[in-house]
This record gives sequence, structure tokens and C-alpha cells, in this order.
Amino acid sequence: MEMAVMGAAAEADQPAMVSRLRAQISQMQRRTAQVDALPVHDALAPLFPEGGLRPGASYALSDSAGLLLALLGASSQDGSWCSIVGMPDLSAEAAEAYGIDLARLVLIPQPGERWLQAASSAVEVFPLVAVRPHRATTSAEVARLEARLRDRGSALLVVGAWSGADLSLTMSAPEWSGIGQGHGLISSRAVSVAAAGRRMPRSRTVRVLLPGPSGGVERLETRAHRPHLRAVSA
Repeated sequence: MEMAVMGAAAEADQPAMVSRLRAQISQMQRRTAQVDALPVHDALAPLFPEGGLRPGASYALSDSAGLLLALLGASSQDGSWCSIVGMPDLSAEAAEAYGIDLARLVLIPQPGERWLQAASSAVEVFPLVAVRPHRATTSAEVARLEARLRDRGSALLVVGAWSGADLSLTMSAPEWSGIGQGHGLISSRAVSVAAAGRRMPRSRTVRVLLPGPSGGVERLETRAHRPHLRAVSA
């Protein structure tokens, strides 16, 4: 399968492109206001009050491609289209390992200074949008994009700080497995993922394999998992 990639050339005809994409995706995927949450992997679901990504909400993530892809995977498998903005180094192989259907993934890899406009256009079309900001945003810019999210019922994942975030997700305490007596292949990484935000009175934490031996997110089986190396920093 191949990912769709949108570049700077497409921006010249942006209104027509947005309308065309919206019509095409509407034919292939039904979006309704009755969706309570877009699904996430079972190992990550306890972090979210609704058990998944709430339409119209935004989430700030640690700078981790693995965490981002882990959050996209279940929704993609469930049929949702996803768009990723401003991440030119994203690995298609890693995306597939986390369960993302490349046939329903659209990349806008290098929007440059127009990353916010690109994210806003993606929100008009796709139910799940991820973006890495290229600069700090003003409160007015955040408010406009948040209003568009609520109007379109899309969920936004921001890699980095985001003042409008409903929840912020962070990673800590990484432990690597697979290394023997100074040699061997790393097979998995256990991490603690914590969620906290304005809609949740107490923070929540889960311990998961990110990635697991399969290359994607996995529930941590404490009896079977025996880490050999603790990382000094995340």
C-alpha cells in the first residue's frame, strides 16, 4: 500500500482540494455526531475518560513518533482516515507496525511556515489529524483551530505543547528488553504513559510496551517481561 502525500504545490488550489477530498472521503467513510470516541489500543484506553479520542478534542503528546503512531493505529484499523502534518521523517514501515492502514493515511510532510493552515485544512476533511508545530502559536490561533475541531468533529494530536489541549500525554521510565550480557538485540521497550488535563481530576498512568516485539504497542505482561537495561533519559 502507499501513503498519499500532499505537498506545497497543492496549496495553490487549496479550497478546491479540500472540497474534493471531503467529497471523496465522505463517500468512503460515514462520519456522524453520535461517535463518542475514536478507538485507541486497549492498552492505552484507560488513559482517556471516554476510552478513546473524543471528536472535537485536542491532545498534546510527548515528542515520540511511537506514541503518536500508537494512538492512530486502532482508529485507522477501524476505518478512520488520518492525516499527519509536518513530519517528513515519519516511517511508513513503523506506521504499518502500529496498525495504521497506509491506504487511509495522508501526509503533508513539509508545510513549512504554513503548517497551521495545512492543519486547519486537514481538520476540514479528516476525522483524525496529527501535527508537529513549527513555531509557537498565539492564543487566537489556537482558539480558531479548536473551534474548527468542534465544528467538524475531528480529533487533533499535537506533538509538543498545545495550550488548548484537553489532555496532555507524557512518557517516562523507559526500560529496554533483549540485551543480554552486554550484547543482543533490543526486542521491546516498556514505558509509563501518563495523561492529565482539564477534563480529568486525577492523572492516569499505564505501563505498556512501546514498541513491543511486534513493532507496535502492546499491553505489558509483567510476569513475562524482564527488562535488562534501564534508560537514563526518555
